[in-house]
Amino acid sequence: MKLKTKILITFFTIILVPVTMLYLCLMVLGSFQNRALKSDYDISGVGDMYSGAAVRVFNSLTMVVQQDIEKMAREEPDLFADPGYQEELNQKLAGKYSFLIVRKEEEIIFDGSPEGELDDLMKELPEFEGGADGQARSVFIGDSKRLIKQQDLIFSDGFRGSVFIMTYVGELIPQVKQLFGNLILAMLILLILIGMLLSLWIYRTILRPIGELKKATNEIKEGNLDYELNIGERDEIGQLCMDFEEMRQRLKDNAEEKLQYEQENKELIRNISHDLKTPITAIKGYVEGIMDGVASSPEKIDKYVRTIYNKANDMDKLIDELTFYSKIDTNKIPYAFAKIDINAYFEDCIEELGLELEAKNIDLGFFDYTEEPATVIADAEQLKRVINNIVSNSVKYLDKKRGIINIRLRDEGDFVQIEIEDNGRGIAARDLPNIFERFYRTDASRNSSKGGSGIGLSIVRKIVEDHGGRIWATSKEGIGTVMHIVLRKHQEVIYE
Repeated sequence: MKLKTKILITFFTIILVPVTMLYLCLMVLGSFQNRALKSDYDISGVGDMYSGAAVRVFNSLTMVVQQDIEKMAREEPDLFADPGYQEELNQKLAGKYSFLIVRKEEEIIFDGSPEGELDDLMKELPEFEGGADGQARSVFIGDSKRLIKQQDLIFSDGFRGSVFIMTYVGELIPQVKQLFGNLILAMLILLILIGMLLSLWIYRTILRPIGELKKATNEIKEGNLDYELNIGERDEIGQLCMDFEEMRQRLKDNAEEKLQYEQENKELIRNISHDLKTPITAIKGYVEGIMDGVASSPEKIDKYVRTIYNKANDMDKLIDELTFYSKIDTNKIPYAFAKIDINAYFEDCIEELGLELEAKNIDLGFFDYTEEPATVIADAEQLKRVINNIVSNSVKYLDKKRGIINIRLRDEGDFVQIEIEDNGRGIAARDLPNIFERFYRTDASRNSSKGGSGIGLSIVRKIVEDHGGRIWATSKEGIGTVMHIVLRKHQEVIYE
């Protein structure tokens, strides 16, 4: 879910949910309150209080006291002149938003009204209209929001009197107060609950991922590239965390590649130092032998000079290999691709290699199993480098009295397969997957007399892959090794 959607949901939740819940609370509490009003006051609902039923509501509040007054007015009217009885009645009415006023003729003999209100009330008090047997009546005074219940009576001395129950209509009845109190409490609880849920949701979907992202940033700042950031969200922040994790992985890969590159360069420098020092030491020794007169005969001098030449030639090959390696490292190998008849090309290679290997007492065999000449797109010079590197590597590890190297061409449909086999000491199974890696050497020690920079076969693989081909090796220890190279044939496209 997108962050924008979450914000919209939060916004509408804050507005709609409280309104909806308030409506439901009103419905539930209103229904409960209506039942209470119906039971206690015989009205349909709170709204009836300000209709004609309001008089009935407040009549009900003081109905019991009113009935007592009506009874005593007939039986013992003089009690209403008793201050004790007057105060007792007034106390009963006080808890019902009402108070008592007793009038005898035109004189108020008891005033239970709040202080200072009697003068205003005198204008609203009705005149005497009945006798001791008269019925009480109620009058609703709208302007002053008071309900006046009047009971007329005749004292024993013959004076007329009236007992008034004054009720404040503006005061809410207890059930209405409780209704609004419950509504306010329900709203507060509801808002607190919604706020907690939304806060938890926002924390889990926004603040927590940001906190994790900040922690991951600090870890990377401290150099810890192994700290993984795993956020399950799929919104904008989740996508940001995923991009951050991808960046971290790339930084880690680059750091590892840089470290490996530095290690390879150190290894290369060690190899170069060793492989250059060996021929240089030999050259110096033979030159000193000539200078000191050790080589006294022409034959011996000629042998020393040839040895010096061979050592210098080895150094030249090594330097050439390192130069080519630098071009591989910067992807600047100069290829000159052209169509090559692979059969004729290998016949020329065999003729050239044969003379060199014959001098080293190594038999070279060539077997062409293709049914017809095959053409490939290749760089003749670089392909020759591949063959020479493989053959030189085979010569280096030949351990038989009579070395044998066989080169075979096979037709594999749309491909040509080249096999270069030797009868050397072979390669261990644990080393076989790594022989094309840079600087990998099967020798346990650099003290090996075989020498080499350790980049020959990596150059071979690079050239073959740049030709769109594939190379791999099979080997058996003590028997020999076979290098397999596959190149795609060139096929002319004929347009009709």
